Amino acid sequence: MKFFDIQSDADLEEVRAFILKSADRGSEEESPEERRNAVATLIEEVRQRGDEAVAEFTRRFDGVDLEPSQFELTAEEIDSAWNAVPKPVIAMLERAHENIRSFHAKHLRESWEEHLPDGSMYGQRITPVENAGVYVPGGKAFYPSSVLMNIAPARVAGVREIIMVSPPSFEGSIYPAVVAAARIAGATRIFRVGGAQAVAALAYGTEHIPQVVKITGPGNAYVTAAKAMVRGIVDIDSEAGPSEVVVIADKTANPNHVAAELLAQAEHDEEALCILFSSCREVAEKTLARVEERMKVLSRSAIIEKALSRFGAIVVTPDLETAVSLTNLCAPEHLSVQTEYAPRVADKVTHAGAIMLGAMTPVAVGDYYAGPNHILPTMRRARYSSPLTAEDFRKVTNVMFFSKERLHRDAHDIEEMARLEGLEAHAESVTVRIKDVN
Repeated sequence: MKFFDIQSDADLEEVRAFILKSADRGSEEESPEERRNAVATLIEEVRQRGDEAVAEFTRRFDGVDLEPSQFELTAEEIDSAWNAVPKPVIAMLERAHENIRSFHAKHLRESWEEHLPDGSMYGQRITPVENAGVYVPGGKAFYPSSVLMNIAPARVAGVREIIMVSPPSFEGSIYPAVVAAARIAGATRIFRVGGAQAVAALAYGTEHIPQVVKITGPGNAYVTAAKAMVRGIVDIDSEAGPSEVVVIADKTANPNHVAAELLAQAEHDEEALCILFSSCREVAEKTLARVEERMKVLSRSAIIEKALSRFGAIVVTPDLETAVSLTNLCAPEHLSVQTEYAPRVADKVTHAGAIMLGAMTPVAVGDYYAGPNHILPTMRRARYSSPLTAEDFRKVTNVMFFSKERLHRDAHDIEEMARLEGLEAHAESVTVRIKDVN
């Protein structure tokens, strides 16, 4: 990990440069342009050849030979997966699902109308999207939590058809706990296809995979690139980047707790961003020692070591105000505030996907169980975007009705506005009605 000790403006600029450079982090093996070109070719193949192309790419990238008729899990296969999951795990998934469902149900907007004395009306009609496609990763690990975080909000929003796709990376199918989570959350159909080919299939539709109007869910760099390219054909939640965590710590923080947060995000993938801003040098040094000790024995030590060597940093700041300022620059996916007065510090943070307050709130409670969504903006997008919510699966239709009296009253202003913009036919569409009334 890099170690910075800010004692001058030059030191501060060095840290700022590291943060901004890290926002564009990516694989060492392939350039973004090469990836985009490869994904564009793949998407076009799926658009043109449908199921045939999906089957071909599944053989090439996943090593699984499937006929198109085998893409979708049957009811018997879903039952078999369900029965393979231990009952305590099922109960745990059900409890987590209820927390997530309950949280997302609290902030739904409702349709509304306002009727005016002259008989006119205006309002908004809120309706769910027709259907949604949910992508669940399945390469380096399996993520039942992502199933719940994607499908529960869609169900709360009222989406009737939810199509889940996930790579066939568990014995040629999908990990049983992922399937069980999909049943609990309410997926209507489940397909064992993944990668950019699954995104393309959801966007354009194939003979066996239905076209959807919204695609959500995180994935690898190829999945993210595919989602970006089909945006406009369908809506997407976001272009998810590698995992991120920032920890703000003062002298009261426990270095073991701080190190645990850095290690937890680093084990996601080699491009994870993990930064500590500490106003106490002793805490910073002890955290570094603990990280170096623990990462040697954790099961995903190779991934952790690579992530921390490239995008890990411990920064000693002159005060908490500097830590907050740098955090806002970073706009992290996850922020852990481990300070004496955590809410006061967090109140000054304007850019973060999710904030965990205090020593007893590890990021994992948000990842899995508390209820708020773990699908969060990354790569500094928390400056302008938000976590996934049920509202992301709904759309607004504006509704209005003008009475004869109201149109007659406002006709002049509307006609003048139209003529100001040089749109005579717009003005005439009002004038003709006033003449007919008179």
